[in-house]
Amino acid sequence: MAEDFGKKVGKSVVVKGWVDAIRDQGGIKFVVLRIENEKIQLVVSKNHHDAYNSIKDLTCESVIEASGKVKAENQAPGGFEIEAEEIKTLSLSSPILPIPMSEKIEKEASLDKRLDWRWLDLRKSKNKLIFQVWTTMEQAMRNYWTSNGYIQIHSPKLMSSPSEGSAELFEIKYFDRKAYLAQSPQFYKQMAMAAGFGKVFEIGPVFRANPSFTSRHDTEFTSYDMELSYIDSHFDIMAEEEKVKHAALDAISKQYGEAILEEYGRKIVVPKIPFPKITMAEAKAKLKLAGVTSDKEDLSPEEEREICKIMKKETGHEFVFVTDFPVNVRPFYHMRNQDGKTTKSYDLLWNGIEATTGAQREHRYDILVKQAKEKGIGLESIKFYLDFFKYGCPPHGGCGFGPTRMLMKIFDIENVREVTFLYRGVKRLEP
Repeated sequence: MAEDFGKKVGKSVVVKGWVDAIRDQGGIKFVVLRIENEKIQLVVSKNHHDAYNSIKDLTCESVIEASGKVKAENQAPGGFEIEAEEIKTLSLSSPILPIPMSEKIEKEASLDKRLDWRWLDLRKSKNKLIFQVWTTMEQAMRNYWTSNGYIQIHSPKLMSSPSEGSAELFEIKYFDRKAYLAQSPQFYKQMAMAAGFGKVFEIGPVFRANPSFTSRHDTEFTSYDMELSYIDSHFDIMAEEEKVKHAALDAISKQYGEAILEEYGRKIVVPKIPFPKITMAEAKAKLKLAGVTSDKEDLSPEEEREICKIMKKETGHEFVFVTDFPVNVRPFYHMRNQDGKTTKSYDLLWNGIEATTGAQREHRYDILVKQAKEKGIGLESIKFYLDFFKYGCPPHGGCGFGPTRMLMKIFDIENVREVTFLYRGVKRLEP
């Protein structure tokens, strides 16, 4: 915007935006207007009688339209200001705001209070930046997928049986029967493989009835999923995901790297390919040497943080793939290694948090039935899913990840609520 005004010095312009601040200095008033992520100062003098009088009752966060001539002014935001000749109030704000709006105020309202008034909180340029970055990130991933032969699908979010086991499941009344909100598009991604789609991706909502109140869990979130056929192992999925993550972070760094560094103090590092990889057994051994252990066969949050620190020190890389998770902590449809104890699966960790889960899937009908039985899953409840594999299905695999966890790490923000447009949790269904 500053560049545009530089070309319009001495010319008349019309601007519209939110009133960010009002300063009265006797015979002259200054109104700082917030337009997208930038600010422009209006100078309102008594020489322009109508404009001067029109703002006597003006309040911060009102929406106005102003017209006047552009002037160069070093002390004004962006180096320019507008000598206002006419001002129209398009929407007058109530004078008492429920939360502080100035980004210069050190003490903000509590997070819960800010979420109550989320539309006001999102007016702040620092918060809006998160969703501008999200737009770029998603577009970069979509560009990668569509440029490399992927087909986009939109799977149903109402299901007759759970997609990820019976835990964390929202049950709803569906006419005269029960239905469930989809926890994942997993089954339908695999159906696409059985349909011969080859490579697919989906961007859509998923639902988890998770009673957790942690900083990284929610009950509804967006999920990015990809699945591809004719793979040799889960390492093929990892190689593909590396390219997707690289494309996203490269686009973000180029378009918003400076803004993220200025607003959040976080320097975006575009990751080098390939990412470091270690097995779960190797990770546990490293953690034991570091004095960080747990009884879980999976990785605890503390272990995720510690293994990332260890691997970053060893490799200089922010990402690390942990592979070959035990059968006990993976779904029945994950393909197993020859040892029968571990799976061809992985988690991608990024700066201390699980960013992705992926695996090669079991595509052989008889083995899939056997593994479902071992997990205590009733075959009748997943009959439609098992049918996908009765009539030929190529070896395949894929992964799924949430953009909000990525955004947490892009901005070095500790709470998923801050990077979600409207957060949904155990006690939050509004606004």
